[in-house]
Amino acid sequence: MTMSVPERNSGSGGKEEESEDESEILEESPCGRWQKRKEQLSQGNVPGIESASLAMDTEEGVEVVWNEIQFSDKKVFKSLEDKIKEMFENLMQVEHPNIVKFHKYWLDMRESRARVIFITEYMSSGSLKQFLKKTKKNHKTMNVKAWKRWCTQILSALSYLHSCDPPIIHGNLTCDNIFIQHNGLIKIGSVWHRLFVNVFPEAVHGKVRHHRDEQRNLHFFAPEYGLAEDDYAIDIFSFGICALEMAVLEIQANGDTVVSKEAITLAGQSLEDPLMREFTQSCLRPEAKMRPTAHDLLFHRVLFEVHSLKLLAAHCFINNQYLLPENCVEEKTKSFDPNGVMAEIEHVNRPGVQLKYSHVSPLELDKFLEDVKNGIYPLMNFASQRPHPIPRALSLSQEHMETVKTPTPEPQEMETRKVVQMHCNLESNEEGTKTHLSLFLKMDDKLHRQLSCDVLPTDSPKDLANELVHYAFICEEDCEKLAGFLEEALCKHQAGASGSSGQW
Repeated sequence: MTMSVPERNSGSGGKEEESEDESEILEESPCGRWQKRKEQLSQGNVPGIESASLAMDTEEGVEVVWNEIQFSDKKVFKSLEDKIKEMFENLMQVEHPNIVKFHKYWLDMRESRARVIFITEYMSSGSLKQFLKKTKKNHKTMNVKAWKRWCTQILSALSYLHSCDPPIIHGNLTCDNIFIQHNGLIKIGSVWHRLFVNVFPEAVHGKVRHHRDEQRNLHFFAPEYGLAEDDYAIDIFSFGICALEMAVLEIQANGDTVVSKEAITLAGQSLEDPLMREFTQSCLRPEAKMRPTAHDLLFHRVLFEVHSLKLLAAHCFINNQYLLPENCVEEKTKSFDPNGVMAEIEHVNRPGVQLKYSHVSPLELDKFLEDVKNGIYPLMNFASQRPHPIPRALSLSQEHMETVKTPTPEPQEMETRKVVQMHCNLESNEEGTKTHLSLFLKMDDKLHRQLSCDVLPTDSPKDLANELVHYAFICEEDCEKLAGFLEEALCKHQAGASGSSGQW
């Protein structure tokens, strides 16, 4: 992980002394890697934690956040020790480019105190709320492209959390705990806040801030918040308010305290783009069941910016860049004929569409690849909604946590979607020793899956279908159906020419 270190201004001697005083090392982690400084950080970085200080990661040479949870009763701390360890071990497994990274934790119990210390990523560029205030102060408006990219990244993180098995509900999403870096990368923090409230005893609750009680953030919470079990819909409502605030820069509060429903409605109506209005309004529907999922919102027309094929190609290029020579993109683009056709879409009753190399700027391509490399266009946006196995302790209440002593291994992930359409193409080599199979599957969520392999004469359709089930390409219920389809296609191919196709 690489993060920029904010510069310290030292205009006068007094400020310089103050800066040196703040950088004084107060404490070190048991391993010596993390060094706590005197400089305190605002609560915006890690909502719910009373003590947050700037610290240094001596191995990576970057600044991080040193968070502390103090326990007033050492006996209570001792009784919760196993539960706390398990919870933090599980938190360290949450991994997403748009979620603030959780680095390390340890327990500290001495004669005078009992505490939990954990290290998180430091977002040096500040919160989204701060950025929006600065933008409004400078009499500027929000760039629509930036709004789309920010929404996409926030939804990508929420979709990841909600698709975990069991789902993780953020429950505390506001513009104060969404952070933006200089390169445009968005990260959401405070993923662990709701877990702390559920797990830690009343002895610690004095140290945990309940953001529901903060008047200025009340409008981020869904109408059903606290009245029923946590559901993804409360995060979608909070996201809708965030998206609206990003678009209008600020929703005017009533008397600078509470943002009213009328103010939210007026802010939504002020959006000129009808797609943006429909997008935010769908998130803010009063009935929780009527709100879309984060996964659905990622495919909303208003957020469409990069074709999925282009994004897949870019990620493939970045992931295999170590195999390619330096400056290969620049050198390759120079060798292309500007009038050469790169891609073409043919239509029967009207002229086709041609994309030429001259239509793509090398500078724009370099910038796009750099953005993909920095995580601004996560590939998981376009992945199917399949559960990510996360240890169950992340979603359990305190009552249920008492029965969990050790993390339980999750079963291997399996495909749950049904195949609604199959198509295959078979081509034999000149020697006739093997057949190349291209298999196209349309799933019940309208997403496609394309597979290919070489089939030997000894391979049976049943074995091929079982292998697809084993590697979670199809669900077990479709195994027999696919085996029958492949058997029929192979029989037709053997009886026909060198190339044939089949459809179901």
